[in-house]
Amino acid sequence: MAAQEPIWRDFVTAQNQGNGYLLATTITPEPPAAEPARLYNFQRWTNAYSVQTDLRYKLQYNPDLRLDKKEAGTWLEVFTAYYHFVGKLLAAEEAQNATKSRDADWTAVYESWKEVVSALYRGYNNTVLDAWTIPCLYVAGKYLRVFAIKADETAASQRDSGMAFGGGIEEDAFASVGQNDKLEDAARQINRLFALCLSDRAPIEDSRKWALYYMANLLFKTYFRLNSINLSKNILRSLQAGSAEMPPLTAFPRAHQVTFKYYSGVIAFLDEDYATASENLTAAYNICQARASKNKELILTYLIPTQMLTSHRLPTSTLLQQSPHLDRLFTPITRAIRPASLHAFTQALEAGEEDFVKRRIYLTLERGRDIILRNLFRRVFIAGGYETPKEGEAPTGQPMRRTRVPVKEFAAALMVSGAEVGDGEGGVDGDEVECLIANCIYKVRFPLAFATALFLYAFSPFLFLSSPGYLAMARVMETTRSRSQLCPSLARSKERGRGKQTKRRKERKDN
Repeated sequence: MAAQEPIWRDFVTAQNQGNGYLLATTITPEPPAAEPARLYNFQRWTNAYSVQTDLRYKLQYNPDLRLDKKEAGTWLEVFTAYYHFVGKLLAAEEAQNATKSRDADWTAVYESWKEVVSALYRGYNNTVLDAWTIPCLYVAGKYLRVFAIKADETAASQRDSGMAFGGGIEEDAFASVGQNDKLEDAARQINRLFALCLSDRAPIEDSRKWALYYMANLLFKTYFRLNSINLSKNILRSLQAGSAEMPPLTAFPRAHQVTFKYYSGVIAFLDEDYATASENLTAAYNICQARASKNKELILTYLIPTQMLTSHRLPTSTLLQQSPHLDRLFTPITRAIRPASLHAFTQALEAGEEDFVKRRIYLTLERGRDIILRNLFRRVFIAGGYETPKEGEAPTGQPMRRTRVPVKEFAAALMVSGAEVGDGEGGVDGDEVECLIANCIYKVRFPLAFATALFLYAFSPFLFLSSPGYLAMARVMETTRSRSQLCPSLARSKERGRGKQTKRRKERKDN
């Protein structure tokens, strides 16, 4: 028994000190770095026939432990299940290390670990285990997800090799069935743990609610992997409904805060609620540790497109160069937007399309065309110079910029930038140019009028829109044609917008 003493030494110390994190190390599937043989020693300490007797002796007759009968009984259940789990885990690891990964029974490992989780669940549900032990729930939920993923990957490998279902036609028939069977089951088990914490009515200092955000984050990770992102909204609604009886988010560990804000921001991003996404992602980035470069990279993957869309802010080269991944994704995009090159922007989108679609940011980045058009039209406006004083008119102190800009000047700028506004016969499709300009005007909610084929700028009550970029777009369209004659151009604009919405819905469905 001497070889097994360290696990009981840690258990006794944790119980006497009320140290939940030390207690959790006694049931973790990963041995401490300083004691790599801990799991082997624990398995050899007893056998399957006498494990309960030996454990009962350790728990009830140890003079250094002061556990009541119910608590000792709960830990007896937990360690008995843990002992059987260790045997399954070591067998699977040995098979995998011997390059026999297909012989590693990770499904059995998952099922045996689920027994450990169930024993812990009963202990908390019966109010036997105190709130200071909730790090054990962290370990339970974390590895439930890990082993579920390994079990599903092993099952998928067997299906691919024809070992499952006998191969042949049966393999095709069952190709879409049970591919994430264990992970879906793990999501249900973790949801039980989440509900267990949420329903606790104990005083807040002794409440299981301190594990809520950790469990919520585990569910977010699981639902995202299952591509069931809508289920994450149920978690957000549950937390919002119970917020009055919960500690504020700022009272939880920083790691819990960062992860929760990140996933909340990504969920809002996918719902096209970019203002909320920007708020949550910015908060996650600001409180993320400076050394957590991987976490910052994940946050910026969604924060950069969000900031581009909501505030037209582009990332600096210094920021992007801190991460080769971000540099590869976004540097071509920013290099196209700054000089207002539609051709370069299209090429950048096509080059990174696979990565952008995988991360569900493609259609958001595609809206960067609006920024390019704004910059382009602004340059046309500035290049137009100033009004020539009329004959006999006294010069004013400050020259006024030109208030009439011919459509052909915008068309020329679009052609130079690489926009597809040709009419197929070597000329320019004027309707297409007007359509692009009308879209820009609509997006700044400026009034439209029709008289001549010019864009006019006049002082109006909408001066809060008079930023340099919007000044170029805030021209009031006047044309010699009637409003009804221009409607086909605007109708095509609406059809194009509906087409993008359809593409976005299809992308969500495919992903």
